[in-house]
Amino acid sequence: MTGRPLGITGEVAEYEAVRLLRLQVAPVRQTGYDAIRKKGANKVERLQIKGRCVLSMKPGQRIGKLDPKKEWDGVILVLMDADFEPTEIYEAGRREIIEALTKPGSKSRNERGALSVSKFKSIGSPVWTRRT
Repeated sequence: MTGRPLGITGEVAEYEAVRLLRLQVAPVRQTGYDAIRKKGANKVERLQIKGRCVLSMKPGQRIGKLDPKKEWDGVILVLMDADFEPTEIYEAGRREIIEALTKPGSKSRNERGALSVSKFKSIGSPVWTRRT
């Protein structure tokens, strides 16, 4: 409508990941992660949630910065259509992401902590898919 990208992708992605994967929202302004998943009686996973509105699968589309210095255990990537409806959700663990970020060869990956959507999908696992 405005002809400009909306800055709501991250908020919609967080909402949908929490709703669809039954996560708990992290405290407001929690640095490093957006949601919590309880595993058993005593284990808690801290998860970053990233979102991307994918209108076409162009190579090189990137997700937001992943900072290895912050506290998080894994990342959830919510892919959405033009109506901000989730189409797929992927998850990758900290170890796999750090390995991908530190692999030689890409300035945006190594210095900016940015992975492409296709790279994230290749190291992550699908955890939810919209049934059509």
